[in-house]
Amino acid sequence: MNRDGRSSAAASAKDAAGWATDKAQDAAAGAERHRAADWVTGAGQIANGIVHFAIGAIALGVAFGGGGSADQSGAMRAIQESPLGSVALWAVGLALIALALLAFVAAVAASRRGWKDALKEAGRGVAYAAVGATALVVATGGTSDGESQTESFSAQLMSNPFGALLVGLIGAGIAAIGVYFVVKGAKRKFREDVAPPARWRRLVDVLGTAGYIAKGVAIVIVGALFVIAAVRHDPEEAGGLDGALQSLTTVPGGVIALIAIAVGLMLYGVYCFARGLWSR
Repeated sequence: MNRDGRSSAAASAKDAAGWATDKAQDAAAGAERHRAADWVTGAGQIANGIVHFAIGAIALGVAFGGGGSADQSGAMRAIQESPLGSVALWAVGLALIALALLAFVAAVAASRRGWKDALKEAGRGVAYAAVGATALVVATGGTSDGESQTESFSAQLMSNPFGALLVGLIGAGIAAIGVYFVVKGAKRKFREDVAPPARWRRLVDVLGTAGYIAKGVAIVIVGALFVIAAVRHDPEEAGGLDGALQSLTTVPGGVIALIAIAVGLMLYGVYCFARGLWSR
């Protein structure tokens, strides 16, 4: 094939790819606007709220000397032990998986606006999918231990020549996500996601501000643990949310901070209920 033929074939392939991308973006945008998307968002955010409220409640118990894992796996076990038991756990898991799929659809639609918006939606999808999967694993009789999984993951990375650097970068990335949550709460950017009636607006502002800041601080601590693990080259220093919150009980004034974060996570859970009811 001569140069003109190759150029023509390349142009045709590019046009076909562009057409397919446009069709996918149009379909995704249409799915976002479908009434079913509102139902998925409502159910998913309420499920998300239940999980965060449970994590906050467990963390509050830890602050006062109680036991339990203040993370997603601990929350799932608490839900399983509730009066509705496995039924509630299945409902939470399926609702979050559906919410994750909707976020991935939103990522395709957002790719028309830019890659940053698409990555943000895809990141939400990954987060919802991870929590939903944890719920379904526990619902089917499996076990999930976030702390041991985090330590195992860190150990595997550190066994590589540049593993410590990778763990440190992951920690910095996690901390950056935490800062994003803090800023979103402080600047009340969460108003873009929820549209409550006027009489409930002030309450939702309080819930969203306190909730986002508390969750952000908790995530920053998780990131800091990864960085410490990288500096000390000790994978056992890395921890998930439970490890981050448990670590506060070992430092001066940490229990007070833990109580504040725990209450904030519970408020974030209630905010998710509001978002489920009045999603924008």
